[in-house]
Amino acid sequence: MASGNFEDDAERTVSIKEYIESMDAEELEADLVLGGDAGDECTYPKGYMKRQAIFSCITCNPEGNAGVCTACCLSCHDGHELLELWTKRNFRCDCGNSKFGAFACKLLPSKDVENSENSYNHNFKGLYCTCDQPYPNPNVEEQVEMIQCCICEDWFHEEHLGFKPSDSVSSQIPMDEEGEPIYEDFICQNCSPVCSFLTLYPEKLWVAAQVDSTGSASACSDTSELKKNPTAAEPGQPENSNGTGKSVLRECSIDSESVRATGCAIATDLNLCSEFEKKPLFLTKNWRDMLCKCEKCLEMYSKRKVSYLLDAEDTIVEYEKKAKEKRTEKLEKQEGEALDLLNNLDHVAKVEILHGIKDFKEELCGLLEAAGPSKVITPADIEQMFSNLKNKRRKME
Repeated sequence: MASGNFEDDAERTVSIKEYIESMDAEELEADLVLGGDAGDECTYPKGYMKRQAIFSCITCNPEGNAGVCTACCLSCHDGHELLELWTKRNFRCDCGNSKFGAFACKLLPSKDVENSENSYNHNFKGLYCTCDQPYPNPNVEEQVEMIQCCICEDWFHEEHLGFKPSDSVSSQIPMDEEGEPIYEDFICQNCSPVCSFLTLYPEKLWVAAQVDSTGSASACSDTSELKKNPTAAEPGQPENSNGTGKSVLRECSIDSESVRATGCAIATDLNLCSEFEKKPLFLTKNWRDMLCKCEKCLEMYSKRKVSYLLDAEDTIVEYEKKAKEKRTEKLEKQEGEALDLLNNLDHVAKVEILHGIKDFKEELCGLLEAAGPSKVITPADIEQMFSNLKNKRRKME
């Protein structure tokens, strides 16, 4: 057996700095997922929240038609089989309602029989994508990352986004040279017809999508191609043509005179546009800010049940921004409480605490220096360090 195999089998070691950084990263990631929710109060009284972390309890509700908030996940369903669904919009905590039978919420037993405005999909059963598979999938060795549709909030594998068999998935999804996404939001092929009005907006709304010569939304590798050929005319046909003399983009494009006359950014009757083919859509940063807010469009958003697209608090970016702010406030509060505790102690207690901190620092530094860059610090070394601290404490007494 080659020596390299021993290295592969050996337990990976990390430095104290790496360990602390990894703990901070994990704590930050948890705060971002939970939106800074401390999980001490059920969110039910807040009604249908714009966005919150939701969990599905398979133990209590194997049918997958109920969701609970962070606090109920921790207090009412501890030890149960739970699915982390990340976030859901316009959702109200179901814990203890009719979907849970005789099970009562420990935090807030008095709740409506049902939250009629909640919506559920197969995610609540632990299934995702058009392939209806779990994540992580126990039947595959390597888990493939998925992307979330900003409309239905389901997650999709890249190979199941609905591209035509002739399309190259890697060239259709807008990524940078390092494989990182350069789009802000993705709309799946099932939801794209609901958002067909987006194709009436200019190219700056898109990262990698255009309306091709057949009237279908298609993706290209980058926005430079879109700028070169915004209407994708067929070879041998007049520019901006789809065989009928008019392209869908030209037919349903923004007309500055119409905008001035109607006050509408798209100023087009969607019923006059060609039928929209199901196709994944990728949108650029701050695309929601470009959406028209005239009376006509507001009515259209309402009919299509996508009015939330105009709400900045609906976005994951805003959700995580607020989570970071809450995290900063929490850390500042903890630091302030620690200082207040120290300041309220008498002189003798303060001296004892400061001596304890000094001793701990000296023992830890001594341990790290003795280990050096090559020696692994073992549990026995840690036990010896605390034993030394106890001996110092006894001598002081």
